[in-house]
Amino acid sequence: MPRVDRDPGVLEGRATKMLQFIEAAEIILALADDDELRDAVVTLAVHAGIAASDVICLRRLGYYWQSGNHHEAIEHLRRADARSAGHLSTLLSLKTRAAYGHDSMSSSNVSRSVRAMHKLAAAARAA
Repeated sequence: MPRVDRDPGVLEGRATKMLQFIEAAEIILALADDDELRDAVVTLAVHAGIAASDVICLRRLGYYWQSGNHHEAIEHLRRADARSAGHLSTLLSLKTRAAYGHDSMSSSNVSRSVRAMHKLAAAARAA
């Protein structure tokens, strides 16, 4: 089931997930020490960005792509909003290391992920 067509429940659900992940990332950023929970923030930013990308695709293409293949997701987003595809690519490039790696993410990667998350969320709201 790679293609998920737009309906009000799907669109609302993905938009809600986006907001939840953003809020959780921002809470952690505000409360944690600089070196604590970096991987969690990046992982939440990735999930927020994926949900935002889905919202963009749903609004502009009428569907989003749910295959687990990151390259396919980026290409579908590129059709909906070329600029946003670069932000999703940034997030997906950090996903595996943040979630499954043994070392912590750098503060610059945390900043990159949060910036990309906010860019995608803004694009989703504007779509």
